[in-house]
Amino acid sequence: MLSLTGNVGMGHVRYPTAGSSKSSEAQPFYVNSPYGICLAHNGNLTNHEELAELLTREDLRHLNTGSDSEVLLNVFAHELQSRTNGRPTATQIFDAVDAVHNRCSGGYAVVAMIIGYGIVAFRDPNGIRPILIGERETSLGMEYMVASESVALATLGFRNIRDLLPGEAIFIENEGVVHSREYSGQTSYSPCIFEFVYFARPDSIIDKLSVYKARLRMGEQLAGQIVREWPDHDIDVVIPIPDTSRTAAVQVAYHLGVKYREGFIKNRYIGRTFIMPGQAERTESVRRKLNAIDLEFRGKNVLLVDDSIVRGTTSRQIIRMAREAGARRVYFASAAPPVRYPNVYGIDMPAASELIANGRTVEQIEELIGADRLIYQDLHGLIRSVRHDNSNIRKFDTSCFSGEYVTDDVTPDYLSALEKARSNDAKGSREVVTDSASPPVGSDHQDVRTAIQV
Repeated sequence: MLSLTGNVGMGHVRYPTAGSSKSSEAQPFYVNSPYGICLAHNGNLTNHEELAELLTREDLRHLNTGSDSEVLLNVFAHELQSRTNGRPTATQIFDAVDAVHNRCSGGYAVVAMIIGYGIVAFRDPNGIRPILIGERETSLGMEYMVASESVALATLGFRNIRDLLPGEAIFIENEGVVHSREYSGQTSYSPCIFEFVYFARPDSIIDKLSVYKARLRMGEQLAGQIVREWPDHDIDVVIPIPDTSRTAAVQVAYHLGVKYREGFIKNRYIGRTFIMPGQAERTESVRRKLNAIDLEFRGKNVLLVDDSIVRGTTSRQIIRMAREAGARRVYFASAAPPVRYPNVYGIDMPAASELIANGRTVEQIEELIGADRLIYQDLHGLIRSVRHDNSNIRKFDTSCFSGEYVTDDVTPDYLSALEKARSNDAKGSREVVTDSASPPVGSDHQDVRTAIQV
């Protein structure tokens, strides 16, 4: 990277989820007409297959992959080309973004570099995926950066200016002039609540909400629920499943009046297990990822606290490890409600049939993961924990818990197609098949960030 020259740059951090992990789908994507545009995208389009067909049949655009990011890029490129003849103006760019909003459905935060002119950033009209802008002053002038999380700005010395509003677009000219415009169509401030549960770093601020403070309150709410449901509990010690659940677990222990201990040591070279593409790989990785400290378990009634339970693979393995370490009883608490439905807006919650809570009662899940008792946070408690400081947020996208989707195009037929595309078998077959007649349904992305220096 040190050999690269220029004052504008962009990058993307991606994991293989609903799309393929092949390098052909690595971002940013690029088209050379008009001007040359690079685009990176965090989220998932729910109507990308319909858009792909229209792009090739009516807009006469060529698509090389099954990625919804390439679809989004070509929609933006087509709309911009139809409005410009020469140097693009901020108004023409914003009109093209409005057209993208009118055509695209789902959750998306986007950065695009228009070669020679500047950086465009915009957010979906429901504000599902996070995106914000920051600035820093240098001897050469003001520099700007757009990122998915505030921590990306902070580590590079940028000051967080603000989050983009739902549907809002920003254009930063190469010369450093910043333009912005709010979307005139219908919007709904509905950020994804799972960012606060698990995905975001605790030191991030998203939509003016502290992820760390939200997780502290999740612990408070969870402790209150344990006391209400189980007033005569016999918990000796609270132990977090590192790392995301630590903040909540500390509060659970404090409000229950029991000891808090670190019982698992994490191998930091193993990635997040719930997004790994195969069941066998996830199961094997749990053992490599965590090691139990026997002294903290032996002869004790242990409450394990995790941020959430998705497939149940990790929970089942960890409970077994706690018993092998000598725990007398192993209780399990989740700081999030049961994950019963797929996430379709950009976090790889898998096929519904692979979610351990789908179609099952708490007692059935308790038996499957091998816990002596299982406690889930309720949805109202989770929402209270997160929305504490920002009254502008009308609601959260809680679809993976409630089954209520923000966009109205998530039908039973769509979820059925998603089931086929996101199953373990489907992902496995895509890794060994190089050419596919039917592209996967979308591709999800974790993080997108870009900087402009002038």
